[in-house]
Amino acid sequence: MNDRPRLRFRAALEAAAPVFAPLALDPLNARLIEDAGFPAGYLSGGALGFQYAVGEALLTFTEIADVAGRITARSALPLIVDGGVGFGDPVHVARATSLFQATGAVAVEYEDQVSPKRLHHHVGVEHLVSTQDMVDKIEAAVAARTDPDFLIIARTGGFRNEDFESGIARLEAYRDAGADIVMAICRDAELGPIADRIADIPLSTITGLDHHTPAEWADLGWKLIIDSFTAQGLAVRHTREAYRRFQTEGKSGFDAGGMKLHHELVELCGLDPWLELERRTTERPD
Repeated sequence: MNDRPRLRFRAALEAAAPVFAPLALDPLNARLIEDAGFPAGYLSGGALGFQYAVGEALLTFTEIADVAGRITARSALPLIVDGGVGFGDPVHVARATSLFQATGAVAVEYEDQVSPKRLHHHVGVEHLVSTQDMVDKIEAAVAARTDPDFLIIARTGGFRNEDFESGIARLEAYRDAGADIVMAICRDAELGPIADRIADIPLSTITGLDHHTPAEWADLGWKLIIDSFTAQGLAVRHTREAYRRFQTEGKSGFDAGGMKLHHELVELCGLDPWLELERRTTERPD
């Protein structure tokens, strides 16, 4: 397993600038992210659940690990994996952590909702486990990894589902349990106060790329900004519009530029070494 992406991800976290990680749902997405110069990508359980048309709560950790492995096999992009609620009790978290580490991902994120995760979280209904239950899971994840550069991210919904002080207490407990990064889903007005209280560990959140500028995130004191929405939103919105226009107007309005896009995809997917191998073997002139 190539651990260089893990070292590059650690270096990015230790640098002054915030780290932005857009959604990587497949190897092509990951190569687009890498080509654009982002330092990391994020395999979102929520987006993958929508992609499979079942919802995140019904995904298995082997399904997520399969996608993660396909991404890391065809991209050097440091990949963060959404491990959801850990797929069960601490023993399940331990096995899931080992499996996600083996994919070559640089980090896994676990959150403090109940297990099994419920589909109702998609409509804003979340149920949190106790702080101690989540601490047990974090400790199990930390103990299960064999590479200390494979990072554990602990996420809380305490700010949104309980109150500010409960959220802070959860982040502190998760930090003390061994998490390398703590993540909060919170109101915009809480970003600064959270960073004032949690200043000794990298802070992460999930939001859109345009929510704040890199300079604003740096001033707020947040390190890892994950965008789990933009890529899937663009694909759904623009594909739906192109299909609608074709059905109503007879033309989609999309111009792929003939073979230009095809050639761009050949380059983006890194097919040149294999093409060269074919030229020297099966496509060799007689």
